[in-house]
Amino acid sequence: MHHHDHREQNERRVLLVLLLTGSFMVVEVIGGLLSGSLALLADAGHMLTDTAALALAYGAFRISRRPADDLRTYGYDRFQVLAAFINGLVLIGVFGWIVWEAIHRMMNPTEVLAVPMLVVAILGLLVNLIAFRVLHPGAKNNLNIKGALLHVTLDILGSVGVIIAAVVIYFFGLSIIDPILSVFLAFLIVPSAWGLIKKATHILMEGTPDTFDVEALKKDLVKTIPGLIEVHHVHVWLLTLEQPLLTMHATIKDIKKSEDILVAIKNHLREKYKISHSTVQVENRECADHH
Repeated sequence: MHHHDHREQNERRVLLVLLLTGSFMVVEVIGGLLSGSLALLADAGHMLTDTAALALAYGAFRISRRPADDLRTYGYDRFQVLAAFINGLVLIGVFGWIVWEAIHRMMNPTEVLAVPMLVVAILGLLVNLIAFRVLHPGAKNNLNIKGALLHVTLDILGSVGVIIAAVVIYFFGLSIIDPILSVFLAFLIVPSAWGLIKKATHILMEGTPDTFDVEALKKDLVKTIPGLIEVHHVHVWLLTLEQPLLTMHATIKDIKKSEDILVAIKNHLREKYKISHSTVQVENRECADHH
């Protein structure tokens, strides 16, 4: 129930930010056309990409609600991780587009009306800060939210860049500052985007969670559970960041006590390691899988 409550809260967060971002994107397009600011139009392009990314994140939450079936026995939760992976790739693509656009602007400078550019950029910053505040609480344990938050962070940096550029253009007439700042701010998002891709790939490859030491877990179980001799064939992976899963074989002394030992193992995994879904094969002779 706790997991489902978090999922519904995160789904509402993404929907609210999707509506905010999509609405302001229209405002930015109008402001860019009226002021002649290519920077604002470029930022609107970023927000268009982000709106699509947020729609993908929201769709992932909706799809993950579907119950498990014969084809997908774990359900659709993993779709959130796939959406995060795609959003990470999109962020890298947006970075490349910003650099390309900046080079084009340096080669073909245009006159910009700084005041309308500044007003729209300040409004954009406020909208993005609200979006960041809405998403941030859900980003710690949800990769899908984390991907959406990175897109919003890129928008915040973009708005800051446009504001600085507008002020410099207004007072000094240096239009070249606009593309230079765009590239500098875009570089700041690359490490986070790459980190998101790596984390999503690790989960999709069913890698062991970062916080788990399999050998330490084996020793802890043998030391803690009476009657447990040895633990082997341990596999720990993540369905999502919030849902670790485990399978293992447990060798015990007395097969008559197998039920009690099994319950003790599962309780220990749940209480200490937060693994609520585990599959434990109990044995008191040589492993059938030849470990």
